[in-house]
Amino acid sequence: MVKVQVSNKEESPVMDNGGYSDSQLVRHFRSVLDAVTTGDRGNYDELVSYLHLKRNLSPDEVAILVTTLKALSGAVSYIDSDHHASLLYAVSRMSLWNYGTEVMDALLELITSLAVSNGKYIDWCLEMLVKHFVPPFYIFDSLQTENGINKKNKVLSRVHAALKEIADLVPLAPLRLCPIVIQTMPSVFSNEREIVIYVENMLKLESGAIGETVGSTVLLALVDRLLELDVEIGWDGILQEDTRGIFDMELEDIIKFADEDENTHSMPQSELLNRKNLQGNKVVEKLDNLVVLALLHLESCQSSGRLAEVFDILLHSFQKTVLNAYKSKFTQFVMFYACALDPEGCGVKFAMVLADMFGSDVNPPITRMSAVAYLASYLSRAKFLSAALVTTIIQSLVDQCYAYCKLRDSDMNPRAHQVFYSGCQAIMYIMCFRMRSLMDVPRLRLQLLNMPMEAIWKHKLCPLKVCLPTVVVEFLRQAKAAKLFMASESFVFNDMLESDLSKAFGGMDRLDMFFPFDPCLLKKSESYIRPHFVRWSKVRTTYDDDDDNVSEVSESGSELTDDDFVDTNTKDMIDDDMMVTVEDLDFNPDLNKMSITPKNSLKHLRMPARIRPSTSPESL
Repeated sequence: MVKVQVSNKEESPVMDNGGYSDSQLVRHFRSVLDAVTTGDRGNYDELVSYLHLKRNLSPDEVAILVTTLKALSGAVSYIDSDHHASLLYAVSRMSLWNYGTEVMDALLELITSLAVSNGKYIDWCLEMLVKHFVPPFYIFDSLQTENGINKKNKVLSRVHAALKEIADLVPLAPLRLCPIVIQTMPSVFSNEREIVIYVENMLKLESGAIGETVGSTVLLALVDRLLELDVEIGWDGILQEDTRGIFDMELEDIIKFADEDENTHSMPQSELLNRKNLQGNKVVEKLDNLVVLALLHLESCQSSGRLAEVFDILLHSFQKTVLNAYKSKFTQFVMFYACALDPEGCGVKFAMVLADMFGSDVNPPITRMSAVAYLASYLSRAKFLSAALVTTIIQSLVDQCYAYCKLRDSDMNPRAHQVFYSGCQAIMYIMCFRMRSLMDVPRLRLQLLNMPMEAIWKHKLCPLKVCLPTVVVEFLRQAKAAKLFMASESFVFNDMLESDLSKAFGGMDRLDMFFPFDPCLLKKSESYIRPHFVRWSKVRTTYDDDDDNVSEVSESGSELTDDDFVDTNTKDMIDDDMMVTVEDLDFNPDLNKMSITPKNSLKHLRMPARIRPSTSPESL
């Protein structure tokens, strides 16, 4: 063992090899620490000097440092913050990223021993470990190399092992860890690599041994940070208003996520400008990387059988924050992907929760309008939802709107009946995407034909005049082709892109133009969403000729791309055992308790900004 010099004031037996035994060193360090309380700091200052801060140590320096740290581990009960502040400060300045495994293990042994021996230092020790989630700035570049990756694995595996050991020995440690993890989390303005690696470690905590205690806190904090980044991305000065209708063409039909050398000569000038303006946006890139981490974590949760548990936490966060957030554009796709991984569980639950939120008059009007906007966009865009579920929810929306009409004899008033008009627009929007696939199933067709939609559209409240005209026009066009109504030509509506009436019911945040699950514009994240997402260009409408439609999967297995939307659920609906009823879905809203009358006394919350499918930039 390396010999550690001591003063002549204290004689200690020396081993044959000129050093001290481990127990002798521990006793010596205890006496050195104790002597500080009497004013004798000579040996103490020498001890502190052993805690080298430089990165490149000689073998002898490494040996001395390891010996010092191990001896201190045995003397932690003598450490006092009032007398040994310089020692604690020197230890806090040490970084596992700067040392080899010997020093790493010795330093972590000291931190763990200090946390366990005295509850006074538990927060200090946890903070010391959490700070190692992120390497020093001069380490980042090396993390791309093989040696850097190995270093990262060695450091972080040891940090998480130490956190688990402390949690096992100090039962309250996980509860103390939660606020530390949140407070230490990099801000939205931090370096991208810094926040990404930190979130990686947060999610590792969530899925680890102490995840049961810290998991919900970690997930809620992640959603909050995603949302903070999301609202930092503004469309002002980027989106270019044009005169196309929502259903004329979506930007994905022209702009595809592709390599940098993509030939873009066919893009309209305005779209090229939008894409150029969004490219290189650091906030967008940061958010994209964090969303990908969240999606990968969901995949991991699905593999480990924890997806339902994690989904419940995310759903709670969605209801409390994302739903009522202003200008949320991308964070909601974390929920979308969780539903795609478990359509029959998470997928159905999300739809039913949104439907319940719309149907409950306990919620403020702005919340109900947002909920039904999410519901309509979700049912329209999610490939993985069954035709039966979609029909069941359409039935519920129609029943609520019809019940509202029967209780009202008033004329059209967009501001007074905002929730009603938002429900009507939701019905039409869903039908624009799903009408063909629903009408192709005899039982669902019969169910649609028996719904009192026509009475709603012809009511004195005039929803066809108030709702967004582009949605109304597309809906009526398909309804006429499908013969959904006896005489759709008699309907009176505004044949224009938008009207003052739709602006009035949409409110200051233009919820009449809010389609939250429009194509995801985050380049990396979109690749995960794409296989589960319905694009308007691939929807089979009721007025399309079969010969002009996109390729379908034939009985022999003809080609079908990820982008093509063929509701395969409708084919299964022919079999009785595949039919999902209202009772099966446990969805039985009490219309007597539902009201779509807005409460004017409720304060308006700020809501997501409008994003037209036809004008949203598809690629970054």
